[in-house]
Amino acid sequence: MTERLVVIGGDAAGMSAASQARRLRGPQELSIVAFDRGNYLSYSACGIPYFVGGAVQEIDKLIVRTPEEFASKQDIDARIRHEVTEIDLDKGAVKVTSSDDGAEAWEGFDKLLVATGATPRRPSLPHADADGIFGVQILDDGRAIFEAMRERRPQRAAVVGGGYIGLEMAEAFKMRGLDVAVVEASSHPMPSLDDDIAALIADAMESMGIAFHSSERVEAFEAKDGWVSAVVTSKRTIPADIVVLGLGVAPNVELAEAAGIPIGPSGAISVDRRMQTGVEAVWAAGDCSEKFHRVSRRSVSMALGTHANKEGRVAGINLGGGYATFPGVIGTAVSKLCDTEVGRTGLNEDEAGGAGFTFITATVDSTTRAGYYPETQPIKTKLLAERGSGRLLGAQIVGKEGAAKRIDVLATAIWNEMSVAELLNIDLSYAPPFSPVWDPVLIAARKAWQLVEQSAKKP
Repeated sequence: MTERLVVIGGDAAGMSAASQARRLRGPQELSIVAFDRGNYLSYSACGIPYFVGGAVQEIDKLIVRTPEEFASKQDIDARIRHEVTEIDLDKGAVKVTSSDDGAEAWEGFDKLLVATGATPRRPSLPHADADGIFGVQILDDGRAIFEAMRERRPQRAAVVGGGYIGLEMAEAFKMRGLDVAVVEASSHPMPSLDDDIAALIADAMESMGIAFHSSERVEAFEAKDGWVSAVVTSKRTIPADIVVLGLGVAPNVELAEAAGIPIGPSGAISVDRRMQTGVEAVWAAGDCSEKFHRVSRRSVSMALGTHANKEGRVAGINLGGGYATFPGVIGTAVSKLCDTEVGRTGLNEDEAGGAGFTFITATVDSTTRAGYYPETQPIKTKLLAERGSGRLLGAQIVGKEGAAKRIDVLATAIWNEMSVAELLNIDLSYAPPFSPVWDPVLIAARKAWQLVEQSAKKP
């Protein structure tokens, strides 16, 4: 008898799982239907700022596979503009509403994957529901922002929140010639970075002509004829013709929670290492699901496309009858602001302290290439290492071209629980066009090792 897999959510985790399950079981064994309420599925949400900014000319370039391709190539019934509004675990069915005609239907399942992603945080403030205020989460958001810019020709943009998405959207607006202001409640941009590293991002914003207002909370929005006209903070009123919210996201668990699927301490859906929930035959993956942090040893909610794709693959293998586990995350991420690149992995200082570690920090300045080679650029590398053992706990990098991807070496070291003593002798490549003879990663590891050694000698 053919089993039926229903997937709720048609982006990274959902369609990765569906595709992987199909590789293991043919349509005669397992029928697969996926529902997504948007107009697109299987796309790169990370590409939205680059579409808005003009680096990517066509939105279709961000789409990996269409519903028609899923049907013809993999026998997966992928339905866009279909929203799942209820899960009935007793019936083994989901209630689906078509956005085209409002028709409702119950769709049965033998196995269910919840991949509902995350929802942009939207503040409950005066005029927060005005037109022209956008979140950035799904591809429909990117198209809506692009259409608004084309139709209304805004001159001034405001971004509320200075995290990764917020700064990428600030750059996108700047590339389109808008006057841009960023408002951030904390003292520095990119709150996942430490103050000293984030200060360099603030400097980069200033050099681009982006106004950065730190330690300011948004108190209201102003609107004219229903369209946003200003952002009101605790210190000023910022005129704006278009606003993007970069306040982070929350795991989209409302549907799962209403059905009785357990939610973990992080606020995301609780899953085991195979991505199975506490309910038999129900799985979850992606931004809506909880992750295990390999350094802090805590359950976390962390919305990154890299994690979603990997979790989807693991869930799909298990749904297809195989066996796979997801080993956890360390929060590796990179971004850029014009020609300034930034990367981070593991724990920052606040996170390391909160997890109970006693640690040292080592920060070094170096160059991306040999000092005598043309166009060499500055790079700053910061490491956190556990006092005593020297185990690498976290790393941050800021620099020009060639800086950010060096974070991958440090992510690999953290993943494998290496100490800075082990890291400083690792055999990295060298040629003057690519690095100094002592790569910045190795210089930072050497300094961290010295500090660990000194701390061991103190009474």
